[in-house]
Amino acid sequence: MAAWRFDARRRSPDFFSDIHDRAFLILLETMQSPLLTEVRVSSIDTTRPTSARIYDYMLGGTQNFEADRAVADRLNSVAPFRRMALLNREFLVKAVRVMVQSGVTQFLDIGSGIPTAGSVHETARALDPAARVVYVDNDPTAVEHSRQLLAGADGIAVVEADLTTPASVLDHPETNAVIDFDQPVGLLFLGVVQYLPESLEPATLINRYLTALAPGSQLALTHFTADNFETEMAAAVEFFASTAAPMFPRDRAAVTALFGDLELVDPGVVFTARWRPEPDGVGADDPDRSGHYAGIGRKV
Repeated sequence: MAAWRFDARRRSPDFFSDIHDRAFLILLETMQSPLLTEVRVSSIDTTRPTSARIYDYMLGGTQNFEADRAVADRLNSVAPFRRMALLNREFLVKAVRVMVQSGVTQFLDIGSGIPTAGSVHETARALDPAARVVYVDNDPTAVEHSRQLLAGADGIAVVEADLTTPASVLDHPETNAVIDFDQPVGLLFLGVVQYLPESLEPATLINRYLTALAPGSQLALTHFTADNFETEMAAAVEFFASTAAPMFPRDRAAVTALFGDLELVDPGVVFTARWRPEPDGVGADDPDRSGHYAGIGRKV
């Protein structure tokens, strides 16, 4: 059995290009966990790259392998995906903290990938040790990896389901064993909706989740955009067009529409680096070229 821990010395040589060391250290504080120490590598195909492990590598995590790192490096040659991944994760940490501080202590993370490197449960439990989380992904490898990492953790479940069929998530026995739908829920759609074409009516899809949630629930969402990022996003769209997950970036108006009639939390839908920014946060050097929008909406 191989043990895997985060080690800052294992980051790639260009890991800190165009980002600030302090922002990385803020994320690092949330990444150390006794729950995230071991994975049975023998049960996982390490030769086939997965989006979850590629994302983990982008974040500087260690739940990834050579095949994942090779694809991640190719992606970074197309557009600054590592910076975008760090921005997305920085927003996750902010959003979860805001929700817990407002009284939300249970979370449904849709398209969660592998819950490492500043995960929802680590961030939430730093403020409320009783916080509960359900991680949802449709990638069997990510689900297996996550279940191994979180084995034995109380109040946390990993569900294999497709976000485009809300009932498969909301009615799942493991979801209902953790989430009390009579109480507010933090619903997270971070970096996933851009893979949904308009034919799937993403706003309607998200609303089907929100309909099942109690008043006081909150939606946190990030979404890729070409606004102020035309060249890089065009290259990214072209890259993903030949994969199993083509990408559909949207402008601010379209991203805002995904929140429906929710009450937007200040500062509304803005470039991710402008959502309650910290002076030395990721993207502080050029916040209007974040590559995605972020926002939180509250169900009233």
